Parts: sequence; structure tokens; C-alpha cells
Amino acid sequence: MSVETAEHIAPPKGKPKWLRVKLPTGKKYTQLRGLVEKYDLHTICTSGSCPNMGECWGEGTATFMILGNICTRSCGFCGVQTGRPTSVDWAEPEKVARSIKIMGIKHAVITSVDRDDLKDMGSIIWAETVKAIRRMNPETTLETLIPDFQGVERHLDRIIEVSPEVVSHNMETVKRLTREVRIQAKYERSLEVLNYLNLKGVNRTKSGIMLGLGEHEDEVIQTMEDLRGVNVDVITIGQYLQPSKKHLPVKEFILPAQFKKYEEIGLQMGFRHVESGALVRSSYKAHKHID
Repeated sequence: MSVETAEHIAPPKGKPKWLRVKLPTGKKYTQLRGLVEKYDLHTICTSGSCPNMGECWGEGTATFMILGNICTRSCGFCGVQTGRPTSVDWAEPEKVARSIKIMGIKHAVITSVDRDDLKDMGSIIWAETVKAIRRMNPETTLETLIPDFQGVERHLDRIIEVSPEVVSHNMETVKRLTREVRIQAKYERSLEVLNYLNLKGVNRTKSGIMLGLGEHEDEVIQTMEDLRGVNVDVITIGQYLQPSKKHLPVKEFILPAQFKKYEEIGLQMGFRHVESGALVRSSYKAHKHID
């Protein structure tokens, strides 16, 4: 943050009170948790210990990760294992679709690791997964939180052709910090991906950033302006939390008032939805973003 907004920053000496999470409760949450355990289903909600799991599950939303759990990239913020991925499971689309049916999910978010090791970078499995979900769960709406596919248009076209209600691609951080935070990614390439999606007529586009990595307020606002410049509809803004001591440290805990300020700025810019808060994650309130 800039010197001018220093009063909005709390020193990173342990998690502040506004990052404390209540244990998830409720009939719907309990029901879904039981189904996940009974059928050994896999969701990002559980494996990532998402702080919003109870709220999202209560609203019939869940997030699933495809293409394995080993990523070909080594981003400094991400807790997913980096290395040589296993072979593609071509039965995975049906497995994910079946999980959604068993859980009775109304709105599903699909994401994946980066698969730069594959010629199609995983885009074929992506498309087949959406098709399988559509066949088995025709009433379920979908958000695809995609990697950049290195900006290759024919891979992006496979996502566009299956017409998910929302296509999301995260910027993750501001331009200055991109090389440090997203080592193999490029700020401009991510903007180009989002621009291409919009030019091709995607119904709703979305992106997200994390705060607390050492960004300045003017840089955050510039990133928001860049996203609006390529007609992104929805933005999520949340607090970065360090997955382990091997990952980038938290430089700042952003106060709730600052998150509120970014929300107001984003709405003034013309975003259709702005989710801004310490516990906000990419799929937070995802079901509302199709409206």
C-alpha cells in the first residue's frame, strides 16, 4: 500500500480478528459433507479448507479441480504441489459430473492445475468435463476458472464452444508483482486471454486478485482499471494467506475498511459484481455472478 493509505494496514503479527472463521454449520452443509465422505468425492472446498465452505455449500455451490493435483507451474502463493503430473484420466469428466449429481449441486465451479506438459494444455478434458456435466446435470449452471493455456486461442476456443455461464481467469496480483507471485505467467497475457474471451462473446467474464503481497493502492486500482478495460464483468478481491513457510510471506493484513473502499471503486468503474473482503476467494458467491 502507498504511504497515503498506511492507516489501513495492520502489521502481519498473526491473523487479525476479522480473519477468524466460524465452523461451518447448517442442514445443507451437514448433508453435503456426509455425501462427500460416503462417496469419497473430491472438492477444492474440502481439500483447500476454504473458509467459505459452509456458506457456499448452504447455497448449493461447490468447486471441483480437474487434471490431477500436480501443477507444472510453481507460483509463489499456491499450495498445490509442483512437479511432473500424472497421465490424464479420461474418465474424469464423468466422475466430476457424477459427483455433482450425487451432491445435488446447483452451481458448480470447475478449476484445474496448469498442464503445460500436454499439447492441448488440458483444454480437451476441460471441454469434455463441461459436456459431461451438462448431460448429467442439465439444470446445473457452470463457472470455469481456467488457466491461461499460454494464450493459445485454439485451446481457449474449446472452452468458449461449450458455453459455460461464466468463464473466469485470475490475475492474482498487480503487474509489478506478477513475476514474483506467478513465476511462469504474464500480466499482459492474462489480460489478453480475458479480452479474447469477451471478443468471442462469452456471456460473463470474471477475474480475481489477492492483497497483502506488498502491492500499493494505486496498483490495485490500476489492475481493476485494466480488467474493466477488457470488459471483465466480475472481480473478486481477497486477502492472501501463506500456505506454508516455503511460500511467499504475508506482507500486510488489509483492514475491512480498505476492502470496502475497493468494492465501492469497482462498482463505480462498472463491474457488475465486486466481491471484496478478507475471506473472499475466487468462487465466493459464484452462483450470484451469472445474474
